Amino acid sequence: MNNRPDSAMAAPSTGFFGHPAGLSTVFFVELWERFSYYGMRALLILFMTASAATGGLGLDVGTAGAIYGMYTSAVYMLSLPGGWLADRILGQRRTVFIGGVFIACGQFCLAAPWTASFYFGLLLIVLGTGMLKPNASTIVGKLYAPGDVRRDAGFSIFYMGINTGAFVAPLIVGWVGQRVNWHLGFALAGLGMVVGLIQYSFGGKRLGDAGLYPVPPADEAEARRQKMQLRLGLIGLAAVLVVVGTLAALGIATPVGIANVFGILLLFTVAGSFGFLILGGNWTPVERKRLAVTFVFFVAASIFWSEFEQAGSTMNLFADRSTRNEILGFSFPASWLQAVNALFIIAFAPVFAWIWLKLGRRDPSSPAKFALGLISLGAGFAILSFGAMASASGQRVSPMWLIATYLLHTVGELCLSPVGLSAMTKLAPVRVAGLVMGMWFLSNAMGNYLGGRLASFYESFPLPLLFGVVAGVGLASGLIMAVLTPSIKRLMGGVK
Repeated sequence: MNNRPDSAMAAPSTGFFGHPAGLSTVFFVELWERFSYYGMRALLILFMTASAATGGLGLDVGTAGAIYGMYTSAVYMLSLPGGWLADRILGQRRTVFIGGVFIACGQFCLAAPWTASFYFGLLLIVLGTGMLKPNASTIVGKLYAPGDVRRDAGFSIFYMGINTGAFVAPLIVGWVGQRVNWHLGFALAGLGMVVGLIQYSFGGKRLGDAGLYPVPPADEAEARRQKMQLRLGLIGLAAVLVVVGTLAALGIATPVGIANVFGILLLFTVAGSFGFLILGGNWTPVERKRLAVTFVFFVAASIFWSEFEQAGSTMNLFADRSTRNEILGFSFPASWLQAVNALFIIAFAPVFAWIWLKLGRRDPSSPAKFALGLISLGAGFAILSFGAMASASGQRVSPMWLIATYLLHTVGELCLSPVGLSAMTKLAPVRVAGLVMGMWFLSNAMGNYLGGRLASFYESFPLPLLFGVVAGVGLASGLIMAVLTPSIKRLMGGVK
């Protein structure tokens, strides 16, 4: 394998809306991957809680919420080894392709009408997404030279690709899954990933050398350590799968019990990873401070995603059970409301990208944008708590409650998510860029896990109180971030 390092600038510099031509290749593979993921996600908790008579799994909300939280968390948790694998062994380009193959196979497993195939499909999607997600974003960062002022705007355009797929998916996959057949909906999600892989293969030439080669080991000793780490990782993964599979087959391990153990494992993974990254390594004082900032951003993002990602759990259940899903006499499936956030992203992402560029030197710093994102998120749930009050009598409420909530969540997302992606590529030392991006996605893992577990309280907690508490946490976190912004900026060592 050629271990030549990536070039600083890959492909033509203005081939895609004034951005590197390779951005289009990553844009479209991410679009189709998100079509696959969000199409499946729009159906997941509804399918698990639907009765067996209607083709669902017939699980109670508590069990379904535990599975949902563990699955969506694991999708992002596997970004950490996915980033390491790309950095050290395969390179980002190959890792993205292999991950896409796993995802497609997993979706087709969900399309099969067997319970065992359903769980195996979830496992394949977890493995595939962990390989694809962090490395697609890392490739985007590699398309820009250091100091290129277009970087943040480029990530906002990239984010439009993500949300184009996320918008179309619930409309197509959600309709087919809820109105025709659950398994056919999952099959359509798999087909989307196949289309994305075909495009990615033919568009690779526009990427130049970006993400093509792993970082070569510094010496022979490091090469041996990498091989040993790979073997131990594969052995550990196989051992976990065998133990969990055996206990589940014997009826000893329940989904809720497995989810509880997974949560403990996730917590130790986060603590151990950041401890190893920040305290270990031969970092300069500036690098160490910047790595500490990535941890602060991780905490803020974990809180954000724990609330935002309830879109697929508590908010999806609210849409299905408490919302009047019709407009002007036209009835639509509850899963269609999953497309609202993505539609707002498509509409407002260019606006925010323009605003960041237009502000120039007055552009708010990354921590200030994080604070704005958290406050907007909390305000959205404050609105939804009033919608929950209106539905407390058992009457279905207007979909405008959810639409207004999604609007504020979209503002929060645009202030935090693309900014966070860009900040990671600027704060991370070059030799661990993929690893740090994988750790950024660990915030999604932590947030998705907490959000899924909150769904377990959907039937046992008064909804106005549940949504009200979530709103309070978001607002308080945003205010704390705003107060800490000057201190965080000092630690960033000139990075904005």
